[in-house]
Amino acid sequence: MQWRNDRMALKRKNHPKFNVPNFGAKSRKRVQERWRKQRGIDNKKRIKKNFMGAEPTIGYGNPESIKGIRASGRRLILVHNVNEIIDIAKDSGKRALFDVAIAHGVSRRKRAEIISIADTNQIRITNRG
Repeated sequence: MQWRNDRMALKRKNHPKFNVPNFGAKSRKRVQERWRKQRGIDNKKRIKKNFMGAEPTIGYGNPESIKGIRASGRRLILVHNVNEIIDIAKDSGKRALFDVAIAHGVSRRKRAEIISIADTNQIRITNRG
């Protein structure tokens, strides 16, 4: 994925899939597709044998400049009340660079107010509900 950020295009790093060992084995269909740190005493992945595949390490991290950027090229701001959405609406720069998510604990009535303010100011809300 490529994004435009300021004047230069930034690209996320590629990394292999980090799965538990023997994920693809026919007898291990119950093993879910996710990462779990290996802790077994004889586990080859824990010993970092190359044939077992890669483990997630700090070197796979993306640059600070693109951390937290969504696929749309915008960052996410969490809004808890009406005043916060009004502040975002006043700042045209924030409107262009950020998406808004409404916090979980916001009531239905306040959520409706936030959505109406966002609609009038062309602010994108990710969890309209």
